[in-house]
Amino acid sequence: MQSVLNIKQQTENQTKMEFAVAQAELNKQLDILQEYIDRKAAYLQEAEELRNDESLKLQDILDNQYATAQMDVMIKHQSMVVQKEEQKVERVRIKLTRNIQERKMQETLRDRAFAEFLEEQKQEEAKENDQRTSFTYGQRGDKTR
Repeated sequence: MQSVLNIKQQTENQTKMEFAVAQAELNKQLDILQEYIDRKAAYLQEAEELRNDESLKLQDILDNQYATAQMDVMIKHQSMVVQKEEQKVERVRIKLTRNIQERKMQETLRDRAFAEFLEEQKQEEAKENDQRTSFTYGQRGDKTR
């Protein structure tokens, strides 16, 4: 029983590590997405400044529009990457939850088996005590007759 429980605990620990790695990767991808969003906001701010400038610089405005469009593409792609990472984290979380449940069930089974063992030992001890008592009183009864 204990060896099975040890295996369950090892599996759970491995899954916890896997979850930590998946969560770290998700956080990394979320940071990248946020960086892209911030960069797009900066381009939009720059576009506003270029439009409000006294002298309109057409090439700068076009470059800014292109950069903003590129950021939209990059944000869309990164959003898909983040979505995949979220799905991966969710799969690992479900796996971890299942492993924790299995370990807890194994602990419960072990505890029940130990309780049964103790009860059997207690009954065996009581039986031996009864046999000793019967033997002792049986011996005394034979001497008095």
